[in-house]
Amino acid sequence: MAITQLSSLVGGEWLSGEMNGVDRNPTRPEVVVAEVSFGDADLMTQAVTRAQEAFAGWRDTPAPARGEILRKAADLLEARADEVGRGLASEEGKALAESIGETRRAVAVLRYFAAQTLEPDGETYPSANAATFLYARREPLGVVGIITPWNFPIAIPAWKIAPALAYGNSVVWKPATIVPLTAVHLATALRDAGLPPGVLNLVLGRGSLVGDVLVSHPAVAALSFTGSNEIGRKLQVAAVQHGKKVQLELGGKNPAVVLRDANLDHAAEQVARGAFLSTGQKCTATSRVIVDRSVFDDFARRLARVATSWPVGDPLDPATKVGPLSSEEQFETVTSYLDIARKDGAEVLAGGESDRPEGGYFVPPTVLVGLPQESRAVREEIFGPVAALLPVDSYEEAVAVANDTPFGLSAGVFTTDLASALRFARDVRAGIVKINDETAGVEFQVPFGGMKGSSSGSREQGKAAREFFTEWKTVYVNPCG
Repeated sequence: MAITQLSSLVGGEWLSGEMNGVDRNPTRPEVVVAEVSFGDADLMTQAVTRAQEAFAGWRDTPAPARGEILRKAADLLEARADEVGRGLASEEGKALAESIGETRRAVAVLRYFAAQTLEPDGETYPSANAATFLYARREPLGVVGIITPWNFPIAIPAWKIAPALAYGNSVVWKPATIVPLTAVHLATALRDAGLPPGVLNLVLGRGSLVGDVLVSHPAVAALSFTGSNEIGRKLQVAAVQHGKKVQLELGGKNPAVVLRDANLDHAAEQVARGAFLSTGQKCTATSRVIVDRSVFDDFARRLARVATSWPVGDPLDPATKVGPLSSEEQFETVTSYLDIARKDGAEVLAGGESDRPEGGYFVPPTVLVGLPQESRAVREEIFGPVAALLPVDSYEEAVAVANDTPFGLSAGVFTTDLASALRFARDVRAGIVKINDETAGVEFQVPFGGMKGSSSGSREQGKAAREFFTEWKTVYVNPCG
């Protein structure tokens, strides 16, 4: 079978870069999914120029017409969902059902923002002058730079790119280097749907080579980034110094609180979903499980039983529940945290031992108890299928432990008492609160984002997306003479 050749989409054309690389399968790293031509700063600069040239025409395209293109792209992507999902599973390692499901999530996001192009784009106001017609409307920013991660390689790009396009911006997109095939699939669907050349530019390239262009180029009006706190904050400082609007979605160390009156079987299943699906590689993953001491041992046994029952293996096998970590780098990171946990006295109730059948980057669902709260395995984002259980003696202590983190993305509580549930929703410092549900898994029609170190303060998805990708223009209309 011929190896797929991947390159960047700039100004409507597929262009090769200056560096060659390969897209590897994390299940069997010796297997090459695709060969990739990576661009450099010159190609990124060209992409920004093409986006700048295309902006005026796209801005002036009636919003409903922009929506029709997004709707057609959704239809094309839906028809290709199985193919795209298999490619995603092959290069990123997510189980096939999740990979296809993520692709369908991108389809739904495109359709949602296609519908948003039919919504009002402004407001009228009463004026102190009876002869004045006073109104304000939202207008696009211009060229928007978008940097996306590898863990949701089609859903996250869709929920950034779709609103950017719907509201009239042109886009330069740099995806993570280990998921180029999925990026090309999304860009191809939009191109095939009739998106004008230059409105969306995809640059496959390493951040160290191309990222500075998005940060410093004067034609880039805004930057939307999802990724690590370290890189995100550096980009934010540099981009703000260049006068750009910045949106960051960063990490999490998300707590799930299990109160003494919780349904423990339900809580164990939902905590497992939050901690272990997508191999734990999601910013909303459950990583700290804070459990009332009176039910701690019982819950721990139940969670360990669920963890050991989930099949680990090739993501293309329909029976697989948990696939490999996405890369050797991720494998080394996660296993290093398991070493730290053991040194800090952790008892392993499930998983814990790295497993590399045929050289793949596999770590099974892992349940840890006995860790002190100051352990790095409890404090820092691991980004793997690892859940640390922490006992507490009261609701107040549970909330204090839940909030004892620099992050504030997602949090959950398990209880059969409505008053406790609503009290927790008020008390916890997180942008997303789930009651009797996994901390991961969000809907696209509502605001998404975190508090504290998990965000720059803005929100993605839903109608909130308009706040970032547009700006207000106020117009005073008076009769002449």
